Parts: sequence; C-alpha cells; structure tokens
Amino acid sequence: MNKFVIKHPLISEKATQSSTLGKYVFLVDKKAAAPEIKKALEAIYKVNIMDINVINIPPKPRRTGRYISERPSYKKAVVTLKKGQKLDILPH
Repeated sequence: MNKFVIKHPLISEKATQSSTLGKYVFLVDKKAAAPEIKKALEAIYKVNIMDINVINIPPKPRRTGRYISERPSYKKAVVTLKKGQKLDILPH
C-alpha cells in the first residue's frame, strides 16, 4: 500500500454537495488502480469504502494568444463510504 497514491481531496461545489450523500472526490495518481486507492484511503482515514469510481480526465487544449498549450490530464476517484460514516475534509 502506497500512501502517496492519494494527492488531495478535490474541493468544488459539486463535490461539496455530494459529500452530504457520503460521496467524496479525491485527486489521485494517474497510475493508481481502484484497489490501490481503496486500500490507501481505508488506511489513512480509517473508514469503510463501499464503492469507488475512477475517472480519467484527458488534457484540454488552452490558448494563450497565438500559442496553444494543454491543461494537464489527471485522475480522480469518487469514493462512497459506508452509511453513517463521514470525513471532515471539506469546508462546511
């Protein structure tokens, strides 16, 4: 188990709303698989994870004047906790 699989929680309006349903969003390493992410989160936060969905976000082209560059790609994990459990990582 590598604790560096989890980079940080992703804080957005949508992620904050889904936290009331027991779903939390984390930015994870691009090479991490769902079982690795699950083990790392259970070890770090001491919670039971019921479901995990992993989403690969592709790079997005951005334009600055006449130059075109890309926003970097990343991977995020949407984690559903066991009913009755919660994490205090998001602002209220």
